[in-house]
Amino acid sequence: MTDTYLWPPPPVPSLPVRGVVQRLPVNRLFFVGRNYAAHAREMGFAVDKAGETPFYFTKSPQALTPSGAHVPYPPGTHNYHHEMELVVVIGRPGFQVSVEEAPALIYGYACGLDMTRRDLQFAARDKGRPWDLGKDAEHAAVVSEVMPMPGQVLASGAIELAVNGQVRQRADLSQLVWSVPELIADLSRFYHLAAGDLLFTGTPEGVGPVVAGDVLSGRVAGLGEIALTIGPAT
Repeated sequence: MTDTYLWPPPPVPSLPVRGVVQRLPVNRLFFVGRNYAAHAREMGFAVDKAGETPFYFTKSPQALTPSGAHVPYPPGTHNYHHEMELVVVIGRPGFQVSVEEAPALIYGYACGLDMTRRDLQFAARDKGRPWDLGKDAEHAAVVSEVMPMPGQVLASGAIELAVNGQVRQRADLSQLVWSVPELIADLSRFYHLAAGDLLFTGTPEGVGPVVAGDVLSGRVAGLGEIALTIGPAT
């Protein structure tokens, strides 16, 4: 109703679903840091699963961008990086679930790109500040169509990303430090997970910069592909 809000509210962020007419409404965007050991090393860190737990950051749902989009090079950075990821789509509520219970929350999966203003992230990290400016940029959460796979756990399969046809990231989901069920269970200790939450599970080694004119193409075996074109700054 026109008298309810001062101006029209933004549209509900959503994603297409393979084989389904209805779109999937997106709730929150969660991201796991350093969940491939080789990527942690290239960032200057070692991961000791025995003595650590996963850590997370978030992006606003307004950062959600569909696969195939042409987006401008973002402001405030000179070092914009690609990070190819498996995305878990939560399909039912869950709070403080066990690892064994976690698969029941899975609706399906998608391919994702966690685009990062690396120079801003490092500047904040070095000062002990939050990563928001580095991570939560406009158009910085790119997601493909969703593949419905209720209750199924993806534990292996190739994941890779190419820029202008040259492969930069290539790994296997079996190399995840924390598995999909472990991540869901751990995150549910801190949040009441809800349908439409997206969980980006971490990126393999090989992250690097992109520039205007670059074309990104990635895939996760059995799920499909993702694409993004970087345009000039606006």
